[in-house]
Amino acid sequence: MTRQELIEQIRTKRTFLCVGLDPDPKKIPACIKQACREELDDDEEYDDSLAIMAFNQAIIDATAPYCVAYKPNLAFYESLGSMGVAAYEETVEYLHEHYPTHFIIADAKRGDIGNTSAMYARTFFEGDTQVDAVTVAPYMGEDSVTPFLGYDGKWVVLLALTSNKGSHDFQLTVDTEGRRLFEKVLLTSQQWASKDNMMYVVGATQGSIFADIRKIVPEHFLLVPGVGAQGGSLQEVCKYGITKDCGLLVNSSRGIIFASSGEDFAEVAAEKARELQQEMDLELSKAGI
Repeated sequence: MTRQELIEQIRTKRTFLCVGLDPDPKKIPACIKQACREELDDDEEYDDSLAIMAFNQAIIDATAPYCVAYKPNLAFYESLGSMGVAAYEETVEYLHEHYPTHFIIADAKRGDIGNTSAMYARTFFEGDTQVDAVTVAPYMGEDSVTPFLGYDGKWVVLLALTSNKGSHDFQLTVDTEGRRLFEKVLLTSQQWASKDNMMYVVGATQGSIFADIRKIVPEHFLLVPGVGAQGGSLQEVCKYGITKDCGLLVNSSRGIIFASSGEDFAEVAAEKARELQQEMDLELSKAGI
């Protein structure tokens, strides 16, 4: 998906919501697990990956009208071994088949020496389960990132300033020139790619720092986790971070997909997503979009 196509989806659907697909098996509603067990033949054994796929499909169907993107977090799939990876691949295939206009971000946080990164890029950007974007760690520098940038219509989502408490350990440290580490990431990485194929992860909990970020990357898209369960404010993010083209993909995971543990989990997820979509519609209007 190109930058302009993403912008058009945001304008048309009046939302910049990204739903994180982080299906923790311990939190998947019991009704889903029971239904999966009942569908098994006598000689088949239950596996949590079956519940993950059923859960994801229900969440996607419920929230698709209110979002423009989905972000499956690879850790929740890879932790279950080959069947978990298969559930991830089936989730991506389901999105391709039923919701082809939704932007798909593989939250994998990859990044290694060049030849290894090239294999990671092939994993996510080639074949039947290719996605639109992948999150990448910048710590190893340019040659660890550029292999992901050789695919037309594909994006790198570079970690810049994350939402977790530990982000302050390194990302806000100041060098001898008075520049914070995340600022150096933003400045340096612009030499590798443009606003058309690179966006940045900036946590919603960082508040007014968004104003500093926009001074360096005024037009790049920002993927913003941390709204909802982590306590980030959508209004504050928009106050400092929204652009004339929106320039934001705000992610919510637990606050949507695990809003209910009962049989109404999909309906409640849809309601939470709809509430965010309505708030986003208002913010888009305020920004003249």
